Amino acid sequence: MALTIGYAAALEQFHPTEVLEIAGLAEEHGFSGVMAADHFQPWTPTQGQASFVWNVLAALGERTRGDIGPGVTAPTFRYHPAVVAQASATLAAMYPGRHWLGLGSGEALNEHVVGAYWPEAPERINRMFEALDIIRKLFTASLAGRDAKHAGMYYRLESTRLWTMPEEPPPIFVATGGPVTARRAGKHADGLITVGAPVEKVAGLLDRFAAGAREAGKDATTLPKIIQLHLSWAPTEEEAVTNAVEQWPNGAMRFPKADIRSPFDFAAMARLVRPEDFAGRMVISADPDVHRAEIQRYADLGFDRIYLHNVGRNQREWVEVFGREVLPKVVR
Repeated sequence: MALTIGYAAALEQFHPTEVLEIAGLAEEHGFSGVMAADHFQPWTPTQGQASFVWNVLAALGERTRGDIGPGVTAPTFRYHPAVVAQASATLAAMYPGRHWLGLGSGEALNEHVVGAYWPEAPERINRMFEALDIIRKLFTASLAGRDAKHAGMYYRLESTRLWTMPEEPPPIFVATGGPVTARRAGKHADGLITVGAPVEKVAGLLDRFAAGAREAGKDATTLPKIIQLHLSWAPTEEEAVTNAVEQWPNGAMRFPKADIRSPFDFAAMARLVRPEDFAGRMVISADPDVHRAEIQRYADLGFDRIYLHNVGRNQREWVEVFGREVLPKVVR
């Protein structure tokens, strides 16, 4: 597959109208496609935003020409899987061939707001895969002009169908940072999504994903593999460090964050973050070539789509610099 490098729109940080402007600018400077974060709350109050991802994706479809997808949505607590299926099918019908559906197991920060029981990770993952099954059933049955129904461990779906469908259902990608989920994703999903981590760890995820795909009779080399890379670039090293610490301290927190419920709790923890805590987790540099080398490492691993998120507020300047000095130099 050809390599594409897209723009990761941090809806936790930017007003949706600003996201639309930056995404359009990014496309003009060589970025291809947009991954938009699905958040009910920002990680920290300083980030300051949390717009509804499906509204923003629809507007992005009008403003840009590349792929658009939620990176990622949890079809398990705030949304019933049927609602996610309807939202995704509608977007795919509006923008044929451009929309992909990214699914994750969720984080309390976004999902606890509906007041449901927040289970431990194994149950959250099982819920996600059951939800994927429901969404797939709805896509398949609706395209065939039939109703679908489901009675499982976590969800029920009474007989129904999606009345607005694209000619082909959108591909379903599963987000994971762990080997067990990566293997299940290979068996049940159309592609993999992960985030930047040490290359050795990411390579292990790809191996597990490929193993799962083989078990299902699929060729993993033909399945999309997506990675989101957080980074901090600014004209000076000092500015790049400041942007990371002030705007994206969650990127330096070396512990599971899925059970933390409040941006204000993250803010309290952020007081302990130091610049050195980002080492090995996120590149912070004023040198575009340092960032190019990091992006190249993941391209060499076999990722087809790499979405970049610069954590600072200097989005327009960053887009122009990377469009000129970084994107053209990354090869596959």
